Amino acid sequence: MSRKFEILIVGGGVAGLALATRLGNTMGRQGKARITLIDKSFSHVWKPMLHCFAAGTAQNENDRISFMAQARRHHFEFWPGEVISLDREKKETVLGPLYGADGSLVLEGRTVKYDALILSIGSCANDFGTPGVSEHCLFIDNLVEANGFNEKFRMELLRSYAGDGALDIAIVGGGATGTQLAAELHKALELAGLHSFSQTPPVLNITLLEAGPRILPAFPEEVSQAAKQELERIGVRVLTSAMVSGADSHGFTLKDGSHIPATLRVWAAGVKAPEVTKGFGDLSLSRSGQILVKPTLQSVNDPAIFAMGDCSYIADDPLPPTAQVARQQAHHLARQLPAWLYDKREISPCVFNNKGAIVALGNYNGWGTLPGGTVFGGGVFKGLSARLGHLALYRQHQVELYGVSRGLISCFSDWVSSLVNPSIRLH
Repeated sequence: MSRKFEILIVGGGVAGLALATRLGNTMGRQGKARITLIDKSFSHVWKPMLHCFAAGTAQNENDRISFMAQARRHHFEFWPGEVISLDREKKETVLGPLYGADGSLVLEGRTVKYDALILSIGSCANDFGTPGVSEHCLFIDNLVEANGFNEKFRMELLRSYAGDGALDIAIVGGGATGTQLAAELHKALELAGLHSFSQTPPVLNITLLEAGPRILPAFPEEVSQAAKQELERIGVRVLTSAMVSGADSHGFTLKDGSHIPATLRVWAAGVKAPEVTKGFGDLSLSRSGQILVKPTLQSVNDPAIFAMGDCSYIADDPLPPTAQVARQQAHHLARQLPAWLYDKREISPCVFNNKGAIVALGNYNGWGTLPGGTVFGGGVFKGLSARLGHLALYRQHQVELYGVSRGLISCFSDWVSSLVNPSIRLH
């Protein structure tokens, strides 16, 4: 009987869960490999929707995918935990102890062996060492942080309703996350007005701070300008070339000495790998802590260790930290790993196929860009088509993980839920 290989995937984000599902459906189902997924959480959410969870405009109970249920249906194993170090010679990882919500020890630290280790632990915002940010700012890099922000947002909104005062929110980072969060918070206030304690909702003052010359720098300038005008139309104050030099409990201080007051302060700027990558032995890292990989997605130090998604960095051809890149890299490894393990074939380089990008500002507007020169073969499209396109990407993600039948049922379930439940998270 041929040997059953150990494939260990660390991180259940867009790339990690897609890879575990695909390999489980092939090698796992056939009994050719044991595929194990490790993640700190028990469920997966589509990271491009975190700003909706933070604003409360998405009911994340319906949008979470259970790792345990997904593993059972697709022939892989799931274990909760966090890899804190690895031993390349022994080909094993060390998982830290797992504690319950009350602080009690659930699982002791343990080791997991591998023949192929795929790191897909995502990224987090980069505060660049700015004084006061870690102490006084909120982040929305994962579901726990998004839910934490939503709790504070709802409580401050309630306080504003009761006190008849304004709520000041400042968001640092004019990329897709910060820009979409600003619009989504205004949408949340409008929806909250349908269930409010009074007829007049409180004033919501949102300031979006971007250190660069324009917001949405990854998009064409015409999209950046149009998005800025749309945000300003709904009441968001957009400040570009606004370098933050510090944060405190009252707001942000800019490099020019001015101060932006804010009850809630969100940091959504910069991208870096989680700090845990520094504990991965002597793997070479970029300045942002990302694991240096070859175009084959293999670490430059060890061919048995792969990295994909936001935590990886190809020095010769850097790619943007987007779900599109992560998804394509997962599909590439799903095709390549079986032959690499069993037939010792070389991994082919992963070639990124840019299919464009979409940003949606709540129900207000949206823009999409496609490669090429015309709207149908490329260029920019906007409005309802862009917003529907953004939703279609999420539905595509669900169908890929669930399968066509369960994916369509999930879409129908979400529609029914929207008819029964409030359109905004109220508790």
